[in-house]
Amino acid sequence: MDITHNALYEGPGKLSGSMHLHGGGHYELTVKDHFDAAHALPGYDGPCQYLHGHTWEVEVVIAGQHLDEVGMLYDFKDIKRDLHQLLENFDHRCLNDVAPFDEINPTAEHLARVMFYELEKTLPAHISLVELSVWESPIAKVTYRP
Repeated sequence: MDITHNALYEGPGKLSGSMHLHGGGHYELTVKDHFDAAHALPGYDGPCQYLHGHTWEVEVVIAGQHLDEVGMLYDFKDIKRDLHQLLENFDHRCLNDVAPFDEINPTAEHLARVMFYELEKTLPAHISLVELSVWESPIAKVTYRP
């Protein structure tokens, strides 16, 4: 006899059947997108001082405590849309020609910080942007957290 299907069983794996509406914690959602762009790093002592390109991966983590009437913190569709709209500003461009990178070096660190604050402006008040990571290759990323 399988004891987990016994109505009298009270051991490990037995679900309570109680509805847990809110346990006092918070939720984090993570999404990724990418764009292709070139940049040069003037002042850098090495080949990256010259124009070169990357497929940049951008990963964002948002957080909050309050779910909507459907049970979502923020629809994945909406945060993906917000991120994609931001990245369209950089896609297939030379980053050195895009503000503010026409005045500061378009390093991964600067990209992460600038993107963080631009994306943060698009989010509803009950959602916090926790961090934004920029991958310039599959093995190299920088993460910005305020």
